[in-house]
Amino acid sequence: MIVNIGKAAENDMVIGNSSVSRTHARLCSEGSSGWILEDLNSTNGTFVNDVQILKKNIIASDRIRFGNSDTYSLKELLHANNDYSEEFGKLKEIYKTYTEAKVKIQSSNQLKTRLFQSLPFALPGVIGVTIGFLGKGSPEMFGISLFITILAPTIGIYLGAKQASKVPLQLQILADNFKINYVCPKCGAFLGEIPWESLVNKKQCPACKAKWAKE
Repeated sequence: MIVNIGKAAENDMVIGNSSVSRTHARLCSEGSSGWILEDLNSTNGTFVNDVQILKKNIIASDRIRFGNSDTYSLKELLHANNDYSEEFGKLKEIYKTYTEAKVKIQSSNQLKTRLFQSLPFALPGVIGVTIGFLGKGSPEMFGISLFITILAPTIGIYLGAKQASKVPLQLQILADNFKINYVCPKCGAFLGEIPWESLVNKKQCPACKAKWAKE
């Protein structure tokens, strides 16, 4: 990726300052070396942290100036040509985390609901047989066994319904956070539940035209 900087209109970043040359400087990506800012024999020089440079590696905290222009950050220079690919790349993990959490909530709820609703039907049978055996036909024991047989499933159904009622709220909280974070890094438009891989293939935001992928 290359960002050309200068006063001429054909530059990626146009700075309308009389001290800025027509083709003043160039910012280049050097892979693992990060970003390199190079002065293109400008009249009034290129400065990083108020020190004039000819060619220098740039980091996020550096303050960059061209002639007597305003001071810019690396982020501002990178966005000069509407490139938001780095910020957009971070949305991949946000989408992955959201989908995994959604599946986890739904599957966990199904398991707990089934346990609550099925185990109480099995337990009374075992308990009833045990009590009946120990009581040897005692009416009191039979009454207790019958009571447990009726009560346990009722409790199970109640607990299962209570567990299921928690899911909408959990999913809503998850969705609300997702809507805040899964947005275009430039205009902030929510990107829906469209997979990140599908969005990156579109190359840019349909609303603000921010570049999502490097060409």
